Amino acid sequence: MPRIILIHPPVVKPSEPPAGIAKLSACLAANGISHQVIDANLEGLLFLTNAIAQSGTPCDRWSIRACKNLEANLAALQNNSTFSNKSRYSRAVLDVNRVLTLAGKPFGVNLSLSDYADNNLSPVKTDDLIRAAEKPEANPFYPYFAGRLREALTESPEFIGFSLNYLSQALCTMAMIGFIKKIHPRQKIIMGGSLTTSWVQITGRIDLFSGLVDKVVAGAGEETLLTLLGIDDAAGGPSTDYDLFTENRYLAPGFILPYSAARGCWWRRCAFCPEKAEANPYLPQATDDVIEELQILSRKTHPSLIHLLDSSIAPAVLKALAEKPPGAPWYGFARVTRHLADEDFCRSLKAGGCVMLKLGIESGDQSVLDALDKGIDLTTASVALRTLRKAGIATYCYFLFGTPPEMEPGAMKTLDFTVSHADCIDFLNLAIFNLPAASVEAESLATQDFYEGDLSLYKSFRHPGSWQRPAVRTFLEKTFKKHPSIAPIVLRTPEFFTSNHAPFFTFLNK
Repeated sequence: MPRIILIHPPVVKPSEPPAGIAKLSACLAANGISHQVIDANLEGLLFLTNAIAQSGTPCDRWSIRACKNLEANLAALQNNSTFSNKSRYSRAVLDVNRVLTLAGKPFGVNLSLSDYADNNLSPVKTDDLIRAAEKPEANPFYPYFAGRLREALTESPEFIGFSLNYLSQALCTMAMIGFIKKIHPRQKIIMGGSLTTSWVQITGRIDLFSGLVDKVVAGAGEETLLTLLGIDDAAGGPSTDYDLFTENRYLAPGFILPYSAARGCWWRRCAFCPEKAEANPYLPQATDDVIEELQILSRKTHPSLIHLLDSSIAPAVLKALAEKPPGAPWYGFARVTRHLADEDFCRSLKAGGCVMLKLGIESGDQSVLDALDKGIDLTTASVALRTLRKAGIATYCYFLFGTPPEMEPGAMKTLDFTVSHADCIDFLNLAIFNLPAASVEAESLATQDFYEGDLSLYKSFRHPGSWQRPAVRTFLEKTFKKHPSIAPIVLRTPEFFTSNHAPFFTFLNK
């Protein structure tokens, strides 16, 4: 019998297993704690799509086609050949998503492969989250989790833990908790994950959802779980364990291995940084341990791709990965440093398995970067992009618009920078700035609630230069994305899965 069951709730991209629960699983296994994991996100999405496809209710042409071809499209997203044909890929993803959309409609929910938006309930309002718990049958995943949770409860676990990391999971998490408490009021519930941690930080409350949640865990959960389970002298062991996930059929061509070499960010100087605002420390693992564990995990799981989850892979880890390859293609976020402008270094990264780097360049205006203390030099960034292209490493570049120091002329410089490097950029993430509610810098701006809700992580603000959000959005949609050098890059973006699937379009097509 498992003493604890760990649950990954809907909705997040179903392309890979949850890394946070894999870390908890490794800790529990090392200390001899019997446990079970449930990827309710993957299971729930597959349950709903199959139920809709077999119901015979769709009446429009697209829906009929999408339901008829559901199994073929799911299989296509697990097949290498699909990623050599973007049109075939797009059709498969959009058709699978169409079936999910049908599942959400009767419940007033906009449901997709990457999001969950309820027309009547907000994930940043405590009252609405409690309502979701009070009426679990109003959630589109109810037909799935009612049976799955009843089955789990027959195991009589001491605790059931929910890992809540994204707003798109919040309402489903509370619906599942509410269901458990209705049929088994004495069942002890634990809630953790990065979103839970952020809520604790901004509210100062550790008693969130009292009466429904018995223990709220902020930050890393390993130590807390062991204490709850009566383990005082913890044993060491691997930091990550995917043994209980490898049988799941995620929507990707092969098993993707997510891995964190560190918690927090090694730079931690950027203005408006949530990591800095929430006082999250930088906690890296020893570099040699990272490399050794990645090689062990690769031999065990035979991944098609390794996803390094660090907010920025430290240069020492990059160097070690180049010298001692982990055993599978890999990608992740890296800061633009002089290392990436070194051709020999980039070629060694490529030889070590690096197929793509995500680069947070943020702006093409040096004065904006300096005002935000990004620590990025555009001359270095330019050389780095061209050097990575020569080495054969794809780039997924992130740009941020509408920050307090940016005006439209600065955004035009970002446009010019992107156009002049379009031949070196494989994918783009173009985002509008959200002001973290807890940031020190927010105190100097005229702010108001971004969303109505006591749990909102962001605030809206009056731009110091009067370049307000609607104008920023218009610039992005009508000027930036329409430029003939940029439009083709935007079209390459994998629908819904974005950077999680992007690497497959680079190395599977070589």
